[in-house]
Amino acid sequence: MKRVKLFPKIFLYTFLVMMFVTVLAHVLLYIFAPQMTLSTNNFLESGAIIESSMNTEALIKLAVLKALPISLVGCIGISLGCSLLFSKAITKPIQQISTATEQMAKLNKEAKCQIYSQDEIGLLAMNVNTLYTNLLATIESLKEETQKVSEAERSKLDFLRAASHELKTPVTALNAILENMILGVGKYKDRDTYLLQCKDITTQLSAMIKEVLDTSKIDFATERQNAEIFDLSEELPKFCEPYGLIAKTKQVSFSLNIEQPCPVFFPKKGIEKILSNLLSNAVSYTTSGHNIRVTLQSDKLIIENECEPIAQEKLSRLFEPFYRPDFARDRKDGGNGLGLYIVDTLCKALDLKYSFISTTSPKGMQFTLYF
Repeated sequence: MKRVKLFPKIFLYTFLVMMFVTVLAHVLLYIFAPQMTLSTNNFLESGAIIESSMNTEALIKLAVLKALPISLVGCIGISLGCSLLFSKAITKPIQQISTATEQMAKLNKEAKCQIYSQDEIGLLAMNVNTLYTNLLATIESLKEETQKVSEAERSKLDFLRAASHELKTPVTALNAILENMILGVGKYKDRDTYLLQCKDITTQLSAMIKEVLDTSKIDFATERQNAEIFDLSEELPKFCEPYGLIAKTKQVSFSLNIEQPCPVFFPKKGIEKILSNLLSNAVSYTTSGHNIRVTLQSDKLIIENECEPIAQEKLSRLFEPFYRPDFARDRKDGGNGLGLYIVDTLCKALDLKYSFISTTSPKGMQFTLYF
């Protein structure tokens, strides 16, 4: 076992104190004991008492001098023993705390200070254990936060790469049309027609850039920090109202059924963004004469829309940025492919589970959000 430097210090201090007391006691005994007198009473047969006294100074000094070596050796032995026991009793728990803290410095999760008493040393061991437990919890929390931030940064980088690729196509097309118009090549001599086409492309680019910028402004990593308690059953009608009006103009039936209250603890804006993208997709992909149903229960929200079901092999790709199914390649009908990407990223940031499946009766898609 590693030698503790505190042990010889406590041992030496304790031994010196005990030796000082021993020497002081012997000196006092040697000085004051001879000054005592001894009284003796002699009884005679007649009953008379003869009292006498004698000075015993020389006798006592001699007795003290003779007993001094033995007394000193005995006191030294007792002092050594007591000092050793006292030093061990003090330094043993401190040594164990020192050994435990060395393991704690190596972040050994099993490291723990043993508590043998309820005194200050025991309280110190308890405080060290509490401090180390809090430290480990903080480290784990930091690791989780770092991982979340790394994932968010990686996701944002992937998104920006996809955005640059997506923007490249219309920019290339616009550049080709303008070059052909400048050179007066073939059909591009009809500048009025292709100027209108260039105007459409720039409008499309403007919308894409706005959507990309709006998406990039969402701080997915810190979204959870703005959580609050609210009843979704009270907020849902307000979220659904504008999409119900859009559905009505498309001659699509939009129904909202709130079966039970649904108290949740999430950021209200985050939930609104999720629902906004889900309802927007439902309205966009539901054709005239079909239905959209929104059902709220105590622990989940179900959004169903009647449309052409998406093949199983394509479902997983729907949550990639800018991905659109084959039947929605036209941005006028299918948007820019960012809606479900935002939904998926926000759900991961808020630890929300969801499912997205195709249905057969009636034919369509069903998105379920679990709280």
